[in-house]
Amino acid sequence: MNDPTDKLFTARLGDMTALCERNSAPVFSSFLDERQCAEAEAWCARNVGSLRYLLWGGYEDARRKMLSVYPDYCEDYILAEFPFVCLTFTYREEDSLSHRDFLGSFMGLQLKRDVIGDIVVSEGTAQAFVTGVAARLISGSLSKIGRVGVKISDDKPFILENAQKYQEISGTVASLRLDCVVGLAARISREKAAALIRTDRAEVNHLPVSSVSHELRGGDVLSIRGYGRFVLSEINGYTKKDRIHIILKKYI
Repeated sequence: MNDPTDKLFTARLGDMTALCERNSAPVFSSFLDERQCAEAEAWCARNVGSLRYLLWGGYEDARRKMLSVYPDYCEDYILAEFPFVCLTFTYREEDSLSHRDFLGSFMGLQLKRDVIGDIVVSEGTAQAFVTGVAARLISGSLSKIGRVGVKISDDKPFILENAQKYQEISGTVASLRLDCVVGLAARISREKAAALIRTDRAEVNHLPVSSVSHELRGGDVLSIRGYGRFVLSEINGYTKKDRIHIILKKYI
């Protein structure tokens, strides 16, 4: 982590840990994006000592989460302590709204991105995780998202499935090295894949990796700038020519 913003982020994590130790009470971050969550997970595993930590965004597969560092006596009720609420928006099913529509309306209230968690949109219903302060502002200020009238409530549980759609990519690779898998995912030569990796255009599990020989494992999330994001879904053994058959799922 040589970037000044990374150093600032780790300093904030250190401050959270010190505050928790001093007050013997839970401490919470703002909402973190996926890369920050991965960095926080790695940092906490090395540095929180006897304290506990948890990343939580309101449901199991949330992408944006808050971090809590807390004493072990809080273990049984820490989920209920996270300082965010789930807002439920209802509107006519024939009206089409997107994640971008909701986020744009929230940002139009001068809210910062780190007070907004996941926004999950379905037909006639959307749900968003936001801090308590943001929830009060949204509930008191918004009656429309774009041109669509909405009703807002804060007393309903999260019910929407954040069903991610994928395009399946099947093929063989010489090994599970990063350059081999990037080549298959992006449909480019291994040499071009290596060039992408060396210029910091690839991330594994939301963290940058510049080593072409980095070994991937099943379930790893691979992001390639300009080509999209993929999950190494299956590793299905060797072909007769000793190549490895894998299946990637591309986020769409």
